[in-house]
Amino acid sequence: MVRCSNSLIGILNFVTFLLSIPVLVTGVWLSKQAHTECDRWLERPIIAFGVFMLVISFAGLIGACCHVRWLLSLYLVVMFMLILLLSAFSIFIFIVTMKGDGEEISGKGYKEYRLGHYSIMLQNRVNNPAAWNRMKSCLQSSQICSQFQNKYVNDNVDQFYNEKLSALQSGCCKPSNDCGFTYQSPTRWAKTGNVTDTNPDCNAWSNDPNIMCFNCQSCKAALLQNTKTDWRNVSLVNAIILILLSIVYSIGCCAFRNIKKDNWKGY
Repeated sequence: MVRCSNSLIGILNFVTFLLSIPVLVTGVWLSKQAHTECDRWLERPIIAFGVFMLVISFAGLIGACCHVRWLLSLYLVVMFMLILLLSAFSIFIFIVTMKGDGEEISGKGYKEYRLGHYSIMLQNRVNNPAAWNRMKSCLQSSQICSQFQNKYVNDNVDQFYNEKLSALQSGCCKPSNDCGFTYQSPTRWAKTGNVTDTNPDCNAWSNDPNIMCFNCQSCKAALLQNTKTDWRNVSLVNAIILILLSIVYSIGCCAFRNIKKDNWKGY
């Protein structure tokens, strides 16, 4: 039983060691998947967690296979804390991404985004003036609206309204549908005489390539939509890892009890 449990925990820790590789890949993926530098802020903790898994799996592997009791004890304590942290992180992601999504617009192929539809925690992230200025700066430097203009420059108004725009294209590179502006090109719109007061984004819009709708609430909402999507992808990976770690922890506890009994028999 001792040999079986120790061998099994050794194998499972080797598997966990291998699983840390996709965690690291996920962190790198997030850094590449982020549409701009603005929403590249989650990958560092993910990469750090992947490195942590590498180290702790190695400790569990040595502790179980070499019967190093203190190392296996440390491994189990850390694993238990890790399971608690991952559980809390999963709940946190679920809560902050539960609200918010694009709003379907009648007769349009794209969605529009409202900041008030997202969680307060996410709203606070983009409502901080200093933080948003940094995000806005890198959105502008990413040339996302210039690329948007080049991609759809030959569209007439009907073609443009049927395009499937990304969240950032819809929220930052064109005015809201509420404004009723006249389409001239993807990034150039003629303002009507009476701009609605119901949506402050209408007054914030400018045809200036350096301004566009980067000061709009819709642009902040679009960035949060990207963040929400990335977090949901991370939560799926997190759930799988949590289940596997729980199994490894349970078998590790069994192996530790067996090593303890084996040590008592040696006296």
